[in-house]
Amino acid sequence: MFHFRAVLHILSLLMILNGLFMVSILPVSWICESGDFNPLLISSAISANLGAIIWWFTRNNKYLSKRDGYLVVTFGWVILGITGALPFILSGSISDIPSAFFETISGYTTTGASILNDIEALPAGIMLWRSMTQWIGGMGIIVLTVALLPLFGVGGVELFMAEAPGPSSGKLHPKITDTAKRLWIIYVLLTLAETIMLKVAGMTWLDALNHAFTTMSTGGFSTKNASIAAYNSPAIEYIITAFMLVGGINFSILYFIVKGIWKKVLIDEEFKTYLGIIVVFTVAITSTLVVDSDKGLEESFRHAVFQVVTIITTTGFSTANYALWAPFAYMLILFLMFTGGSASSTSGGVKVLRHLIILKNGYMEFKRLLHPRGIIPVRINNKSVEQRTVYNVLAFFFIYLFVFILGALVISAFGHDLMTSAGASIACLGNIGPGIGDVDPSHNFAGFSTGAKFVLSFLMLLGRLELFTVLIIFTPSFWSKV
Repeated sequence: MFHFRAVLHILSLLMILNGLFMVSILPVSWICESGDFNPLLISSAISANLGAIIWWFTRNNKYLSKRDGYLVVTFGWVILGITGALPFILSGSISDIPSAFFETISGYTTTGASILNDIEALPAGIMLWRSMTQWIGGMGIIVLTVALLPLFGVGGVELFMAEAPGPSSGKLHPKITDTAKRLWIIYVLLTLAETIMLKVAGMTWLDALNHAFTTMSTGGFSTKNASIAAYNSPAIEYIITAFMLVGGINFSILYFIVKGIWKKVLIDEEFKTYLGIIVVFTVAITSTLVVDSDKGLEESFRHAVFQVVTIITTTGFSTANYALWAPFAYMLILFLMFTGGSASSTSGGVKVLRHLIILKNGYMEFKRLLHPRGIIPVRINNKSVEQRTVYNVLAFFFIYLFVFILGALVISAFGHDLMTSAGASIACLGNIGPGIGDVDPSHNFAGFSTGAKFVLSFLMLLGRLELFTVLIIFTPSFWSKV
């Protein structure tokens, strides 16, 4: 049974929160005299007031079922995309609605794919709003809502479980609302720390805040057309690399690090594998760049580690165009596009934990062939993984590849070449941002038609919400009364 008025009630809260986030941009617009104060104010008023009206008429409908949670999360992101696009449209920064929706969905899903050819021409307030959409979407405005729902007498378990990325959400506290609050505290503190460090490294306060928003969310929107390469600063590159790496770590592990619970950190297989992949790929690409280019060791290492981290965490910043690298280094980058960061992090992609489960299950199949009567489970962190979870991971991986191929086929139907179609599909599905072909780091998505933009927006939503959350609402069983 569905509770559609209760669903509308939560969606109205998202609209109100979105309007309040827009209000937070107004002081910057006022101080910078960037000419976007009124568009931001009007957009905020539309979003918040419309949300308040819906909230009032649905205020006595607060019970949510698990199915309702899937509807809230899926349509919540669509609502955010629509209301969040208002500042772009009203300010004239993006003239057509499909492009504004694409840019906004790219922000909230932390994809970082852009249709803007001259980012530096954006007014200061709109620029900061663009970055804030990624910061909001990074941890998930749904998780923020869960933390606030008790104030309105609404339970939030269904929303958290539907929105939380990865095979396991990793509760930090028995109460789901306390988990959401602790995640956001860590998130905010890390954002503040990076803002200060980037300012010290030479950025303006506004640029530092923009990039802190889009680094911690592993989103990748920059204030410069050339992305991080525009600063030509090793210090800035290393700072952003470090915070991108942190953004790709399971937030439960970050919490244990903050609390000094090193035992849980050191035994975590996903964390060790995540760091191991970064080290191995960085060494391989550094060696290739040293041999095949005129770059020195430090510069080669800096470009290698930056691009490895930005791709595996699906952030999407760039300091170099990896499409111009030697084929071996380029192929390693392509491999990372199908890897992703850690489960329960802000990064997208398949996730390291899923790859671990798939590889371990494949290895265990050999043992099961030799010992057909034995019970040989997959183990992660010395704990048995439920067979149901293994099946879920295998199904996810198969559907992920199927959606990637289908997405590439659909994009090719709009007249794009094979490399561009495949690159756009994995860049959006994996929430990476840059891809290959005509969407490599030196290009963007401005040349795609309206239909292609909507398809790619849907892929971004699928990737951000881990496929099942969105696809389940298209199944007949979801709508059945049984």
